[in-house]
Amino acid sequence: MYSFSQAVGNGFAQAFDFQSRAARSEYWFWVLFVFLVNIGGSVVDAGLFGNVDGPVSAVALLALLIPGLAYAVRRFHDLGRTGWWVLLMLVPVIGQIAVLIWFVQPGDEGPNDYGPDRLAIEPGGA
Repeated sequence: MYSFSQAVGNGFAQAFDFQSRAARSEYWFWVLFVFLVNIGGSVVDAGLFGNVDGPVSAVALLALLIPGLAYAVRRFHDLGRTGWWVLLMLVPVIGQIAVLIWFVQPGDEGPNDYGPDRLAIEPGGA
């Protein structure tokens, strides 16, 4: 299992990696990080501009967009699915629920078409 700091570090280190795999814990710690950054940006925007949807939140969203997309593609790869399934998130409600259900499931044990099992090669892996 990945730690919060490992997941955030991997998110930036592999920001443009759309080919390998991302473990479940790695992905969800990244989602938590993005959530916390968005809250922080909204608080700063509210304090400076009196509006939670200001420039700080927009810059944070843009800075985390590509790494988040790469994480989602790598998460699909961990499930043995092609990264193109990420487009299902564009389908309102039903597509987003389907992606959520897949992303909470454990990834493939052992290697698959997209690489080795991330948990098996990490020091804290199972």
